[in-house]
Amino acid sequence: MADALDALPSWVQEAMDNVAVVVEDRPPAGEPELFGRYEGIAKTERESYAGVLPDRITLFRSTIEAEAANDEELRDLVADTVVHEVAHHFGITDERLADLGWA
Repeated sequence: MADALDALPSWVQEAMDNVAVVVEDRPPAGEPELFGRYEGIAKTERESYAGVLPDRITLFRSTIEAEAANDEELRDLVADTVVHEVAHHFGITDERLADLGWA
């Protein structure tokens, strides 16, 4: 995961604000195929933001590992999931990500 975050353009890294990135073993019950999740207030929706807990990007290890056939696919899947969830941090919807080829 650290490699995927480090690979983001520097302007993206610098613009990320008040967001924690974590890995959990399994996705929540009822969402067995989920690779990642963004929880928080997207930067485009922030107004009075003082004192707010950090946003959270979670990657789900079991789902990602089950999808990847080898180490290269694992790295690619982690990188794609990080990009997808970071995009949500910046207010980009799933629909827009699909239009851009990232969903």
